[in-house]
Amino acid sequence: MKQVNQALAAEFGLSADEYQRVLDIMGRTPSFTELGVFSVMWSEHCSYKSSRVWLKTLPTKAPWVIHGPGENAGVVAIGDGLAAIFKMESHNHPSFIEPYQGAATGVGGILRDVFTMGARPVANLNALRFGDPKHPRTKRIVDGVVRGIGGYGNCVGVPTVGGEVNFHPSYNGNPLVNAMTVGIAATDKIFLSAAAGIGNPVVYVGSKTGRDGIHGATMASTEFGADSEEKRPTVQVGDPFVEKLLIEACLELMATDAIVAIQDMGAAGLTSSSVEMAGKGGVGIELDLDHVPQREPNMSAYEMMLSESQERMLMVLRPDREDIARAIFEKWDLDFAVIGHITDTGRIVVKHNGVVEADIPLDPLADQAPLYHRPTAETAKQPPIGPTADPIGLEAALLKLVGCPDLCSRAWITDQYDSTVGGQTVKRPGAADAAVVRLEGLKRALALTTDCTPRYVQADPEIGGMQAVAETWRNLTAVGARPLAITDNMNFGNPTKPEIMGQFASAIKGMAAACIALDYPVVSGNVSLYNETEGRGILPTPAIGGLGVLDDAADAVGLALKPGLTLVLIGETRGHLGQSLWLREILGREEGPPPPVDLAAERRNGDFVRHQILTANVAACHDLADGGLLVAVAEMAMAGQTGATLNPPPAGIAPHAWFFGEDQGRYLIATRAPGALLVAAVSEDIPAIEIGTTGGSDLTLPGGVTISLSSLQAEHARFFPEWMDQTHGDASH
Repeated sequence: MKQVNQALAAEFGLSADEYQRVLDIMGRTPSFTELGVFSVMWSEHCSYKSSRVWLKTLPTKAPWVIHGPGENAGVVAIGDGLAAIFKMESHNHPSFIEPYQGAATGVGGILRDVFTMGARPVANLNALRFGDPKHPRTKRIVDGVVRGIGGYGNCVGVPTVGGEVNFHPSYNGNPLVNAMTVGIAATDKIFLSAAAGIGNPVVYVGSKTGRDGIHGATMASTEFGADSEEKRPTVQVGDPFVEKLLIEACLELMATDAIVAIQDMGAAGLTSSSVEMAGKGGVGIELDLDHVPQREPNMSAYEMMLSESQERMLMVLRPDREDIARAIFEKWDLDFAVIGHITDTGRIVVKHNGVVEADIPLDPLADQAPLYHRPTAETAKQPPIGPTADPIGLEAALLKLVGCPDLCSRAWITDQYDSTVGGQTVKRPGAADAAVVRLEGLKRALALTTDCTPRYVQADPEIGGMQAVAETWRNLTAVGARPLAITDNMNFGNPTKPEIMGQFASAIKGMAAACIALDYPVVSGNVSLYNETEGRGILPTPAIGGLGVLDDAADAVGLALKPGLTLVLIGETRGHLGQSLWLREILGREEGPPPPVDLAAERRNGDFVRHQILTANVAACHDLADGGLLVAVAEMAMAGQTGATLNPPPAGIAPHAWFFGEDQGRYLIATRAPGALLVAAVSEDIPAIEIGTTGGSDLTLPGGVTISLSSLQAEHARFFPEWMDQTHGDASH
């Protein structure tokens, strides 16, 4: 075993100042195991030492919020005595090193965050970002990540109902895999992680502990270099069938009164779960690692404390309920072991083979973890792009846009996910702006979405953060749901660089403004920093997961057009092309400011649209986002296999700006009662204009240009099957 000194501390990711702080706290040189415990608990991944100061500025409260940030997941009341419990979390670095297991264990980990609070998981979503499709690694990573998400989610029996996929060269050496899970629990049966009861048994349940994932939390808190592939032992290995057993066993035990506290063993494994439980409860904890179920021989205390083996939970039980709990876990063929007890010492004591391997005061591990006010530098504002000419025409531009990697059909991906297991999915991927999942036995339904436009955040982090929140709110609204709360996944580069920390701080400021204006608080989240490879950072990506509620699932609308409808555009269109996909895909330029976000208009327009949906004035609805108006029309037409004839743009705006501009706060509504809708819009001072009618099998543009739906569909469907088939044999299995 290596000698504990400053050099080893640096290997473990601790700075010289942090190591000195450890020496001051301990009053002596720590043991090897103690140094390992400090290094993971003070890692960026576990302590949020660079981000806590900014995260505290986010709005987290509302009358319907039961538990905000600080628990395993956020909890909001949804009516009928029920709560939705949800969170999003990253598994970025593992998914680059080992795409299948990295993504699979990301799904497993977020499922445990949700069911550890007493919720039955009802839906999974994901937000994925990959490198340039032409990069030699991208295809292997996409293939492995998609199979990993499908393989785990499908086997565990939770539907994967939504998500998003982007491509950009900035993710070449660092893909983003952000996984979100939503579960349902009774509001009076929510389980928390704060340990209590001196002498109560500490129980380990689930799978055995192996050597996989050791120092995974530390690996996730550093940027990659040329040797990143060699970090494979830090990636965990998952077993979805064991996870399914663990879900059922935990929920069965939760129906009794046996559990005092419960926590999943996620990042930093047994260390973080035991430290957090005892720390939150203001008690001490003593562990005897001789009793930890092990799947490999001769494991050291250090290895057992830092292993991130999957499908494991830690519980504090009532002492008179230990036998009941043991019987349940043995019935489900899972390990059950009493590995310690709660003490009144305020310390974590770890014994192995009769030797005390760690004896650390708990407060400094959690509450007194380093907190940095890192220097920030503002992102320079982008100059306007100036007038643009249309070099190829509307038809050619539309065909190119609907076929590009960022807008093409996701069927190749979503067909690998079971989106309907459980039988409660009302709106499947691609059918609506948000997934809609009914609550079993009730009319009530949840609407779920994930969103972010990283190129906007790169250009202006504050507006980009604002827009990411607002777009999730719009997507929930566009199906008729009442948005309740968000979870976030803040994916950024190296926080020691002032420009990166400036992006983070500005994005948080924009998100907070949007959450306040839209009455849409943050209830959970995750920060993933050091997303860089050899000094090159990703686009700043604050992925947002949104959750809303529909009182009646039958009210939900999708985006598919039917014949005989009028198309009405809600919201103001100025033809903003800065940072648009049209500018990037047609002119090859990534420049200009992103479209401005008017939060008051977002609120007014969205509340109006939701009211129209719930009063049955809306046959189909789609928010306008990437690609603007014409892409939205094309997506609605393809979804419903119904064409449309579009009116010319208003005077004074160029056709390509009108049809491809990405102005915010807009919705496209298909209605049978345009007169009533327009009258209502005028009375509420909502910008609204008829832009066309539906019917036929073509998209007819102003000037008589027609595009057949079959040609649109062919272009839309082409990218993934062709790309994956070119050299499919090179995708690692």
